[in-house]
Amino acid sequence: MTSDDAAPASASASATGPAAPDAAATGPAAPAAAAPADATDAAASDAAVRSFWAEARAAHPELPADPPEAWAFGATPEHADGLLALVLDGTKTATASSLADYDEPDSEPMPVVGLLSVILDGAGAPRAVLEVTGVDVVPFDEVTAEHAHAEGEGDRSLAAWREIHERFWRDYSAAGFAPDMPVVCERFRVVHPARPES
Repeated sequence: MTSDDAAPASASASATGPAAPDAAATGPAAPAAAAPADATDAAASDAAVRSFWAEARAAHPELPADPPEAWAFGATPEHADGLLALVLDGTKTATASSLADYDEPDSEPMPVVGLLSVILDGAGAPRAVLEVTGVDVVPFDEVTAEHAHAEGEGDRSLAAWREIHERFWRDYSAAGFAPDMPVVCERFRVVHPARPES
């Protein structure tokens, strides 16, 4: 999972900034921030995603009929909400995940260009459709300042990115942290944001 998103089986790390926690995850490897409590909650969540997807398809008819995977950024509801806010205001256009976390049981597939996702808030409500626009795998110590800035967290510096992500992967990744660990650097665009809540 990326340090920014918490999906079912990989741990990612991304997370400070306005309304964002000190450490968040950004991909499909940390525990889901808003996992349904029981089968009834899961069914309600699935219905909400399907309804949101229908809304997105009405605005973007080119989207496929079936909704894509839904997940939340980070490892906690607070991470999910803070990072989602950065995405929706245009500050966050990238995320990172530990390559090793994609090898964990129940992990999400590696991101590829064109992959669509429904992004959930900390309460599990669908809030945006994202599309992956670029993917690079590089060692942690070779992640660029440009990528760090695009993640939008903290002061957006490479030093802050390294501190946030090292802490996240030490805390949430099954594979832990190493200075030369392979990192999946992902860029994305917002295809469809949820209508503002009234």
